[in-house]
Amino acid sequence: MPSEQSRQPKSAKRPEPGEQPVRLEHLAGSRLVATPDDMEAFGRELGALLRPGDLVALNGPLGAGKTTLTRGIGDALGVRGPVTSPTFVLARTHPSLVGGPPLVHVDAYRLGSALELDDLDIDFARSVVVVEWGAGMLDGVTESWLGVAIDRPSGVDAGAAGDTADEASAPAAALDAPEPRTITLTGYGPRWVA
Repeated sequence: MPSEQSRQPKSAKRPEPGEQPVRLEHLAGSRLVATPDDMEAFGRELGALLRPGDLVALNGPLGAGKTTLTRGIGDALGVRGPVTSPTFVLARTHPSLVGGPPLVHVDAYRLGSALELDDLDIDFARSVVVVEWGAGMLDGVTESWLGVAIDRPSGVDAGAAGDTADEASAPAAALDAPEPRTITLTGYGPRWVA
């Protein structure tokens, strides 16, 4: 049995020859999102660009709107819902209702490495995979991925120390507050072009 250090994670599908990279011009840079409905609408806009094999890493503090954004992505993909936080199951697969790719929604907060992400046995090549708390988890998993950073205004109480890092356990007031969030997209690899 190979050691954990010698194992390599499965790679997501590489772009097909002739496949055009996604241009992020209209989504590039930072964008202010005023309400949860706007966050979900942004997710739908982003989801319309996603294809099987795409990997999206969502990063932001507790209650930033990562699951809300993922709900919009799921809506754009036409998947079975509801899209909710996968915190306690680590990953949820939402099959397509329209013949498209499934959405695999991962909460990587409790994962220690890309190898543990690989242990979830996700079909990266045939799915759109969204990884909450994905910073540092994607090295070796794929050569192309989209980073989405969500920043909340400072001064928002994200909950007491010891809370799990998931929107399911965040104080309701923090999640329901219509405070603006700043979203910044960063493309990595040949699939995403700024």
